[in-house]
Amino acid sequence: MRYISTRGNSEPKTFTEILLGGLAPDGGLYLPQAYPQVSRAELDAWRGLSYAELALKVLGKFIDDSDIPSADLQALTFRTYTAQVYGNGRADSNFADITPLRWLEPGLATLELSNGPTLAFKDMAMQLLGNLFEYTLMKSGESLNILGATSGDTGSSAEYAMRGKRGIRVFMLSPHGKMSRFQTAQMFSLQDPNIFNIAIRGVFDDCQDIVKNAGNDHAFKQKHKLGTVNSINWARVAAQAVYYFKGYFAATRSNDEQVSFAVPSGNFGNICAGHIARMMGLPIKRLVLATNENDVLDEFFKRGVYRPRGADQTFQTSSPSMDISKASNFERFVFDLVGRDAAVVRELWRKIESGGAFDLSQTPYFERLADFGFVSGKSTHADRVATIRSVWDQYGVMIDPHTADGIKVAVELRQPGEIMVCLETALPAKFDETIHEALAIEPERPVSMAGIENLPQRFEVMDADAEAVKRFVAARVD
Repeated sequence: MRYISTRGNSEPKTFTEILLGGLAPDGGLYLPQAYPQVSRAELDAWRGLSYAELALKVLGKFIDDSDIPSADLQALTFRTYTAQVYGNGRADSNFADITPLRWLEPGLATLELSNGPTLAFKDMAMQLLGNLFEYTLMKSGESLNILGATSGDTGSSAEYAMRGKRGIRVFMLSPHGKMSRFQTAQMFSLQDPNIFNIAIRGVFDDCQDIVKNAGNDHAFKQKHKLGTVNSINWARVAAQAVYYFKGYFAATRSNDEQVSFAVPSGNFGNICAGHIARMMGLPIKRLVLATNENDVLDEFFKRGVYRPRGADQTFQTSSPSMDISKASNFERFVFDLVGRDAAVVRELWRKIESGGAFDLSQTPYFERLADFGFVSGKSTHADRVATIRSVWDQYGVMIDPHTADGIKVAVELRQPGEIMVCLETALPAKFDETIHEALAIEPERPVSMAGIENLPQRFEVMDADAEAVKRFVAARVD
């Protein structure tokens, strides 16, 4: 198994060679040279596996035994996916399942992905990533300085996964004043000496652009041993593919059935993992992409136009983790959509990186969208408040605003007889203001998170200046 860049100008590499680096040297994102295939016999054999066992099987498709020995990979997955690690969520969840499926009504379910330490789906991959980083660094004797960007949940998931890890520092950028109070407190209240929080005066896309700027500064990246935990890191996407398999098995009785997944989408990482699982052979009928008011991706899947917006056109919403107008992982999908023609991708992203857009509506590529099973829809603040209220009233289930975006679009687009699994993205406790607006009650939160907003916070506020951020990092690692 070797990995190539979506831009086509980087040498093929192994899993561990791309694990720590993030972006390819040519500015592209890594993908397997060919997607590994899962046979019907393997699906049959995997149906009864535990989450840790299933993770070992799926990840084993992406990692050669000569790269990470299977015994070591088993130890890593079995240490990561335990009831102890994923026991911080709802009291009525079956934590032995790690990602329990909850039926709302026949054919409509939610897949719980938020039982990890930070109450968000990002924990599903980030906890494994922390263990993979530590394993790789211990073997090499090197250190790693992670520079990441978050719109809400990636930051806390990364910091909780990396805190105290030997040889790892985390520098996390977030948009100043644009996350929920709970999300902010989860990150900024950490006092670990290897964690650095930087609040950027701007929006998430400004933070993400700074990370990419540093990643494309090859001299800086090499000198300061820079890595990333954002979903541009292939290992995160591969790890997220596991719960699509688990959700499929939980929602079906036979591998003859098909399942559709509804996914709230901002940076395209979560639904990209579903695309990967589908390409591997998982019987996914449709991938239902849901955006909030920042509807760049919905515009593309409906009209074929990808038009990232600037900070002044990016809305601050009540589903803040999706307040993104430039979706990094989208490049991986477009690479597949254009027949893996790296020259086409380079030209398309030349337009994007110069501040423009691209339009595929009059090309054969747009006609191929149906082959990949994607459909999309949009949800607004009024929609998510109404959905939170209706799901509570009809099913007695409390959901967070991002999950509400997914359910709203799923219900809107669901076809007769279709099995629809909506991916839960976070627990309602992280967004108590919107929950109170919808239901006039406060969401429960784990005892460990009680009063987190009142803890002392440690962070720096900086302008959206890549060079200033790089100087900040350099001063703390040299």
